Amino acid sequence: MPTTVTLPNGTTTPRLGQGTWLMGEDPARRESEIDALRHGLDLGLTLVDTAEMYGGGLAEQLVGEAISGRRDEVFLVSKVLPSNASRTGTIEACHASLDRLGTDRLDLYLLHWRGAYPLQETVAGLEELVQEGSILGWGVSNFDVADLAELEGLSGGSNLQTNQVLFNLARRGPEFDLLPRQRASSIPLMAYSPVDHGELLDDTTLDEIAEDKGVTPAQLALAWVLQALPDGLVVVKASTRAHVEQNAAARDVTFTEAERDLLDEAFPAPTRATPLEML
Repeated sequence: MPTTVTLPNGTTTPRLGQGTWLMGEDPARRESEIDALRHGLDLGLTLVDTAEMYGGGLAEQLVGEAISGRRDEVFLVSKVLPSNASRTGTIEACHASLDRLGTDRLDLYLLHWRGAYPLQETVAGLEELVQEGSILGWGVSNFDVADLAELEGLSGGSNLQTNQVLFNLARRGPEFDLLPRQRASSIPLMAYSPVDHGELLDDTTLDEIAEDKGVTPAQLALAWVLQALPDGLVVVKASTRAHVEQNAAARDVTFTEAERDLLDEAFPAPTRATPLEML
């Protein structure tokens, strides 16, 4: 199983990265969260994903502190809100994110989801950010098949690097049409919320298989996504050192054919196109 993915622009990044949704908002947890992020870097989870939306910028500030002095180790991803995604708004939002992160560049900058501004405006802003060196590449998030088709037809749209979407055992819709389309275009899919925001942890089948294998249900769910996307990326949040270690260990979890069959029975693969889900 590969440990890295190469994006269309030639940049290589670890397949498993650290998410930061809901981090940075509780002062009492700040030191633990910073320690977790730094420990993740030590374990090779050097892809760090954040967004201006997370805590109104607090997550970016937390990440900035966590990676201080280690910026060159990190593949840093942030996102622009659709309400800021005009051409000039995208540029201004990126500069504000860079200030909060304490860095001069993002490795990847994503449109968080589609909004009222025309995609061409957003792409123009993203391309300008590439030209000025503020970002090394750009992508999108929560784009379905029709959205990608529209994007690819725009000037500069062929510079798309990834599409970050909700994908896990309980949300397998992208397998039907979105994932095949991205693979045909060599655009890696980046999965978020691999344990479905914790909802998967109460599933009996997952619990039983995890217990038999001596791993946690969360590790099992994360390992399934990693193996379903050998050519993709996965970001997962951990706010403690112990949780980061569990996530990192999920890279080594494997499945027997019988275990895969049980999971497919409990969480069937899609048989038709379904609208892309979001959290």
